[in-house]
Amino acid sequence: MKKSKLFLSMFTIATLLGSCSSDDDTPTPGTDDDGGVVEQKDDVIESQDDPDLDPEDLHGEVRANVTISADTEWMLTGALKVMDGATLKIEPGVTIKARSGGTNVYIAVSQGAKIDAQGTADSPILITSAAENPRAGDWGGVMLAGYAQINSGDVAETEVAGISYGGDNDADNSGTINYMILEYTGARINGDQEFNGFTFYGVGSETSISNIMVRYGDDDGIEWFGGTVDVTNALVVNAKDDWFDWTEGWTGTGKNFYGIREFGFNDVTEDPRGIEADSNSNNNDASPRSNPTIDGLTLYHQSTISMADMIKIRRGSSATITNAVVAIIAAEDEDAGSASDFIDLTDNSGDGSSETSINVTALGAIDATDIKAQGATITVGAGNTGADTSVFAWTGYTFPSLDVE
Repeated sequence: MKKSKLFLSMFTIATLLGSCSSDDDTPTPGTDDDGGVVEQKDDVIESQDDPDLDPEDLHGEVRANVTISADTEWMLTGALKVMDGATLKIEPGVTIKARSGGTNVYIAVSQGAKIDAQGTADSPILITSAAENPRAGDWGGVMLAGYAQINSGDVAETEVAGISYGGDNDADNSGTINYMILEYTGARINGDQEFNGFTFYGVGSETSISNIMVRYGDDDGIEWFGGTVDVTNALVVNAKDDWFDWTEGWTGTGKNFYGIREFGFNDVTEDPRGIEADSNSNNNDASPRSNPTIDGLTLYHQSTISMADMIKIRRGSSATITNAVVAIIAAEDEDAGSASDFIDLTDNSGDGSSETSINVTALGAIDATDIKAQGATITVGAGNTGADTSVFAWTGYTFPSLDVE
């Protein structure tokens, strides 16, 4: 027995030595075919040549200025977090497909970081689901976190992904997003923690957001948590919950907002709304008070489901909304949906501010007298045009008519 073991050991050693000889073409781990050192993945992207900047497996912490190029298709497989001091550039025409089925698949731009995603009308940026049969909620969405003021404290932590936001720099700059489409967003952790399409956390006024579209979201289309960022030309199609949602002291401006729930999209939360506006439910007078100015707004309900409210402003929020159109119009040969309220400023956790002013045209199956104004100035009349749909031609979306026979 001992002699057999000794013989086996000597044979094993010889075999191992032979496998390491120069005649073996197999590189050892961490080396290439020529014996050079190959950098291993570590979930951190520190240069354009980093192996973690992998088109087939895109995720990790971005700690350098890197570019997502348009010469290949990218697969987002996990959280892509842009860290303080780094800039993520996404070229015009880029398509990113997000692995479906996980709340850990999203793009987040942290405080002190920037995104440079400047698509064009001819070459927009698309981030969509990789599923063969995509559905709302397949992946998270795009989040930006800045140093602008919020009213829930000096700083706070995002309800998803655990990223800090807020501060005292209302002119903070988180970068640029222009001509970008997000599809099948809104992955949910639970009933209180959900991703949206675009979420702006304490984002400052030097950030540039324009020409964006969110299509098929399992929660809100676009949500603001405080901040001062302005948004121009925003289209939300088929969000399961709210189309436009703000809280925690957003004081920016919105220009040309269009939200629609199409016929056949009947997935709903408990209280879907066209606009859901909060300031602070614990202290309605907390500063800064949510008080955006929105010019050019269309909210179009074409589905047969019942919306909770077309416009809900509550919990201390104020707003100035001009040139608005709110419509409930049935698809051809179908029944019209409904809304529990047209405009409602009441809430158990505090009413909307009486400083609110809304100028709106009501079309279709809306009771134009169904308004709980709470002292706010609500003017309902004819002649408003709402959002200019021509600016969304780059999306290829076909808008239904607002004509009422």
